[in-house]
Amino acid sequence: MNFLAAEGGESAHNPIIPLWQEVVVGSVAFAVLCFVLMKFVFPRMEQTFQARVDAIEGGIKRAEAAQAEANQLLEQYRAQLAEARTDAAKIRDDARADAEGIRQDILAKAREESDRVIQAGKDALAAERATIVRELRAEVGTIAVDLASKIVGESLADEARRKGTVDRFLSDLESTGAR
Repeated sequence: MNFLAAEGGESAHNPIIPLWQEVVVGSVAFAVLCFVLMKFVFPRMEQTFQARVDAIEGGIKRAEAAQAEANQLLEQYRAQLAEARTDAAKIRDDARADAEGIRQDILAKAREESDRVIQAGKDALAAERATIVRELRAEVGTIAVDLASKIVGESLADEARRKGTVDRFLSDLESTGAR
């Protein structure tokens, strides 16, 4: 190795150990680089990282706030829906009760009308029957008197006697028919 160093005309330099000038220049350059990095680059990087952290944390907080608001709105919706269902059930029950009340009123009125019509029919029938019985009594009485006059051969023209005889005859008929 000495041979190669002697040929170049320079003193032998060890390649593992750098020259002191290179160490000084490298140290100064390193110090300048560290100064520039610490003075300008690292604070900027720190600001950028802090901005990112703030943005991420702010986004998380906004997302949590939005989620909380959405949950609150969901609970309000569910409460309103439950209230609406309760109101609808109440309205349905009220409508059923009203319908039942109306039905009962209509049935009561129909019964009253039916009873009234039946009673009016019975009254009319009783009046008609009384009229028919009265007419039949008079007619039966006249026929009976005429028949009796023909059988007996004597005139039963006396009104009082004829009326008493007819009434007695009809009373006997009614008592016989009632048995």
